Amino acid sequence: MKLLIVDDSAIIRKAIESFAKDFPVEIVGQATNGKEAVDLFTKLKPDIVTLDITMPEMDGLEALKQMLKINAAARIMIVSAISNNQVVIEALAAGAKHFLTKPFNETTLKAGLQKIMA
Repeated sequence: MKLLIVDDSAIIRKAIESFAKDFPVEIVGQATNGKEAVDLFTKLKPDIVTLDITMPEMDGLEALKQMLKINAAARIMIVSAISNNQVVIEALAAGAKHFLTKPFNETTLKAGLQKIMA
């Protein structure tokens, strides 16, 4: 399975990359904003995406919607510091498979990846 990591924080991208190494995934790309994410999603065709919400150029909710128009079967996990119930509901209603709140740790990220890969 191919994984695309999307977050404007290099620290978060590195943590996800490090924690995902125990999974049968190939990290095919990393993006720092929603627009770049949609472009890479189109080009790289990942099976799984970790996606932040608050990013420059295009937010994660808009990127989520565009990605699912391209591939409705994509497994997208939101990883965000925004834990407002309305945002969580909106992301899940738009098609996200899981919502993980920052700060996360290795255990919670791995549990989220396991859930969306099942």
